[in-house]
Amino acid sequence: MRDTTRRHPRARRATRNTVAGRERPAPGIVRRVAAPFSAFAAFALLATVAIAPLPRPTDVAQAALAADRLDAGVQDVRVGEGVAPASVSRESYTAETGSQTLVAGGTNYDWAKLVLVYGGWPLTEANVTVMVQWMREENGPDNWFNRNNPMNNGQGSGGGSGLGSYDNLDTAASYAAENLLRSIYAPIAAGLADGSSAERTAQAIWASPWATSHYGYGANWTISPVPVIEAPASAWGR
Repeated sequence: MRDTTRRHPRARRATRNTVAGRERPAPGIVRRVAAPFSAFAAFALLATVAIAPLPRPTDVAQAALAADRLDAGVQDVRVGEGVAPASVSRESYTAETGSQTLVAGGTNYDWAKLVLVYGGWPLTEANVTVMVQWMREENGPDNWFNRNNPMNNGQGSGGGSGLGSYDNLDTAASYAAENLLRSIYAPIAAGLADGSSAERTAQAIWASPWATSHYGYGANWTISPVPVIEAPASAWGR
């Protein structure tokens, strides 16, 4: 038998909103609840992306291992008190003027340097100065090469009083150095070896028996600059 009883419209809407005996919330309520939840979920996602990832345990372990290896590579070396430090050899290079270069130069300054070279004395300005002054006192500046014996040296020249001569100026320089190395002229050699004071070496020359006049113990010794004078090539044996 057909039920002819008519249902009220509100009863039908109530039926659609009821599921399995429970009342289903109205659509408006669902939207109001879902909106805040969606906003929260989006914020949480952005925060998760913004936070840098923490280092992995394996990375931390590898860094610690590398630090331990670096510390292990440092060596502590200790030397006993009785061990002396090794000496360090440092090469020294000194430019030397060869005799042939000086002979080729041919001046009074070259001859003064030649005597210093043969005697093993340093070629300092003080040494060269006192030598050319000495040569000037013996033979004058313009004729310093007189008899190829600039210092009137008696040794090896055949004249004990210093009036002898040599074959050439090179030989004269060798004999002059040889004579100055004798013990009787030790103070002169010491001054030349020091090479720092022309005046001190000159005083040793005045006090020596090289010249009987002793150059007036300095009164007859001129300290003004000595001009450069070249000797004839024949005086050098050229």
